[in-house]
Amino acid sequence: MEEQIQSFLTYLMNEKRYSANTLASYSSDLRQLCAYAASQSKARGDTASVGAELNTETLAGYMRNLRERRYTLSTVARKVAAAKSFLRFLAETGKLSNDLSSQLASPHVNKSAPRPLSISEVRRLLAEPGKANAFESKRDKAMLELLYATGLRASEMVGLNVKDVDVRSSKVLCFNRNAKARVIPLEQRIVQLLREYIAGARPQLVKSEEEDALFVNHRGERLTRQGFWKIIQGYADKIGLKNAVTPRTLRHSFAVHRLKGGTDLQSVQQLLGHAHISTTRVYKQA
Repeated sequence: MEEQIQSFLTYLMNEKRYSANTLASYSSDLRQLCAYAASQSKARGDTASVGAELNTETLAGYMRNLRERRYTLSTVARKVAAAKSFLRFLAETGKLSNDLSSQLASPHVNKSAPRPLSISEVRRLLAEPGKANAFESKRDKAMLELLYATGLRASEMVGLNVKDVDVRSSKVLCFNRNAKARVIPLEQRIVQLLREYIAGARPQLVKSEEEDALFVNHRGERLTRQGFWKIIQGYADKIGLKNAVTPRTLRHSFAVHRLKGGTDLQSVQQLLGHAHISTTRVYKQA
């Protein structure tokens, strides 16, 4: 089944534009599923085919196996989501005669209201990169300001290419992990920061003219999500914020502050790229 897993991961990378972290999680989870399915198929003496290994009985056993391992609900939910997506892919590509994804029930995971930064904490965090004049500091200033101004996900931020920023029309085009695009308007102040970064700092950071990434690391390559996290936490440490601060923290803060500032729920939903407004509604409780 290794060939099918590789085809699926390639599809997620090229068509869905999933992040490297998400792809790594899917790879690990699917290999666990397939190892279990292969062991059950071997015990039954079945032929080593996708259809023989993945069936209703095997999937039910896999769910029992996950429960017996006493994973957290969030971990089980992630593994089930990976399996369901894989099963749908196999059905759509003709590797399975039926879509068996409905045989897997994902556990309900309660989502607590996120803890946002206060407006004063955000201002201090965004001001910190501006205290230095290095090219990396100018990059960081542009990134943090853009994140708080748009509520982008970390994967969406590091996935941006230079061509995705339209300084003339003051908009940025981003793609979520399902490859769905949304256009987000930008304030002129953010546009100016990006214009200055693209014209001044970025050319000093990139090593190749073929690099498309908007934000690059010290090697001149696309910044990773982990690298982005470290940058934000580094500035949070400098200003003395005690709790962990991640790109998601700024995304939460963006949503909460917009809602408290009078922006309607549906508009915030669209800006965040949420499929369901119930996901956005949790920010009203913060």
